[in-house]
Amino acid sequence: MSRIGKQPVALPNGVTATLSGQTIEVKGPKATKAFTATDDVTITIEDGLITVTPRGKSKRARQQWGMTRTVISNLVHGANETFKKELEIRGVGYRAQMAGNVLKLNLGLSHDVDFAVPEGVTVTAPKPTELVVEGTDKQLVGQVAANIRDWRRPEPYKGKGIRYKDEYIFQKEGKKK
Repeated sequence: MSRIGKQPVALPNGVTATLSGQTIEVKGPKATKAFTATDDVTITIEDGLITVTPRGKSKRARQQWGMTRTVISNLVHGANETFKKELEIRGVGYRAQMAGNVLKLNLGLSHDVDFAVPEGVTVTAPKPTELVVEGTDKQLVGQVAANIRDWRRPEPYKGKGIRYKDEYIFQKEGKKK
């Protein structure tokens, strides 16, 4: 039994969901999103609760059960609120700034990095060493944050690089004489 799949998804005030076949469409104040589930699960909407149940006992049906419920939960959350990832930049001379729809990163490379922010995501730089990635699609927000972080991952000796706000970097000890 899927512990996640068993839990119903509650619809908050202002969010509505409609089901047509295997496609569920969620409308809210922030966004309208749709998701098409596989034929291995059954989706039902009753009394403001969305429930997902597997069709059969196959391994694939059980896998899709929890995953489908989580995707629907993220759709409902994204229609009502935005997802947010915070990044911090550490290193001498490392900084970031927004110029229109392009994020300009100075990361100690021989050139500046121009990162084009995709549609559906907003990136802000409240300080030159902080970045906030926001959007209604959890997967897209996480992917954009990971792509920005990949330009200069934190290194284990001094900790320089781009890291998530709550990320802990294990510091290695350097050479000893």
